[in-house]
Amino acid sequence: MNRMFQFLLCLFAPVFLLAQQTRVNVPHIRTLRVIANDNWQAYPIIRLNTPDLVEISFDELTHEYHRYTYKITHCNADWTPSGLFDTDYLQGFNDNVIEDYQNSLNTTMLYTHYRFTLPNDEVQLLLPGNYMVGIYGEDSDDTPVAQACFSVIQPKVGVSAEVTSNTDIDTNDSHQQVSFTVNYAGMNVTSPQTEFKVRVYQNLRTDNCVTDVQPTYLRPGQMQFVHNRKLIFPAGNEYRRFEIVNMHYGYQDVEQVQFFNPYYHATLYPDQPRVNYSYDEDQDGRYFIRYDMAQDNATEADYLFVHFTLQTDKPLAGGQIYLSGEFTYNQFTPEYALTYNGQDGVYEGVQLLKMGSYNWLYLFVPDGTSEGQTAPIAGNFYETENEYLVLVYHRPFGGRYDSLVGMQTVRFSQE
Repeated sequence: MNRMFQFLLCLFAPVFLLAQQTRVNVPHIRTLRVIANDNWQAYPIIRLNTPDLVEISFDELTHEYHRYTYKITHCNADWTPSGLFDTDYLQGFNDNVIEDYQNSLNTTMLYTHYRFTLPNDEVQLLLPGNYMVGIYGEDSDDTPVAQACFSVIQPKVGVSAEVTSNTDIDTNDSHQQVSFTVNYAGMNVTSPQTEFKVRVYQNLRTDNCVTDVQPTYLRPGQMQFVHNRKLIFPAGNEYRRFEIVNMHYGYQDVEQVQFFNPYYHATLYPDQPRVNYSYDEDQDGRYFIRYDMAQDNATEADYLFVHFTLQTDKPLAGGQIYLSGEFTYNQFTPEYALTYNGQDGVYEGVQLLKMGSYNWLYLFVPDGTSEGQTAPIAGNFYETENEYLVLVYHRPFGGRYDSLVGMQTVRFSQE
C-alpha cells in the first residue's frame, strides 16, 4: 500500500452513519466543497425557483477514473430525513452520475477533481428545506463516501437580528448575546411556538448550534427572542490563519515549506494559548483554494502535509484538543485531534490540505461531551468579530416536513 495512504488511514476514523452535516467518510476523498452561487464566503443556501445554484466538488487522490453517483435526500430542520418520497421533492432522477471530472495538472500528488451543480438538467428541487446529497462510489453500495449538505429557502417571514456584548450574564467581558424578531404576518399560523423551529449558528460551527429555543414574547404576527440565556455564546477569539499560495514564496504564518520526496510538507509557526484578544481580519473559519500561478485552482493547486504545533506546559486533562474550521467539516474525529508530545511539551497534528488560505481554531472538547470550548486555548473576549446565522423553519399542523422560510446573518463588530 502507498505510504501516503497508510498515513491517512492511521489518521482517519471512517464513519458510516448518516451524520447531520457535510463530511467525508473515506481517506482518499479530500476537499469536499459546497458553494452557493460561486460565493465561497456565503452559506450554502439557495432560493427556490430562482437561477440560484449550489456547486458540489471534491478530489479523489488518484488519476484513475472512478464512477461516482449522487442521491438527494430531503431533511428536516435537525437534518434527519423527512421521509418524503423522491417525487415529492424532486423532478427528474435521483441517482445521477457525476460526469464533470478533470485530472490534476503538474501536481506532486495526483488527484481527479469531480464537480456538479444543483439544480441541473437531470434533477430539479421542488421544496424548500434542508438537502443532504450522498456521494457513492462504484463499490460503496449503500454507504456514501461523502455527503454534502445545503439548504433551499422560500422566504415567507422577515427576520431582524442583532448581537451585543451587553449580555444577561456579563457586560463587555467574555460573551455575546443574539436577539432577533420573526415577523410572519400574512401566514396562516395557528400555534407559532410549535409550528416554527429556529436554529442559531455562531460562525460555521455546528457543535454549539442553538436549537429548541422558544420566543420570549408573542405578538400578532410576530415572535421576539430577547433576553434568552440559550442565545448567549462564549465570544471566543479570532480565527488563526495561514496561507500557502505558492510552494516557494509568499507564505503567511508558515515557518517553512520543504519537499520530502514525493510530497511537500509545510510547518506552521508554533502556536501558544492566547491570553489576550488578538484582532485579525479572518473569514470566520472558512478556507479558499488558490495557487497564484494557476489558471484553474481546482486542478492545478497541489496538496501538501501541513504540520500544526501548539505549545503548552502540560497536557490539558479531561478532554481532547481538536482543529476546527470549515476544512474539518466541524467534526471532532481522530483525524482532526492533536496528540501530545511530552518530550517537546507540544500538541501536534498533521493535515493533508490543498494550497490556499485557511482559518482554524483550537477547540477543547471535554470527555463525554460534543461541544468545543474556546476558553482553554483561545480565550473568550467580547471584542471578537463573530458572525451569527439565524434560520427559521416552518411546519404547519399536519405538515410532513420542515420548510426553510426565513434567514438572517448578523455580525458583532467593534466599529
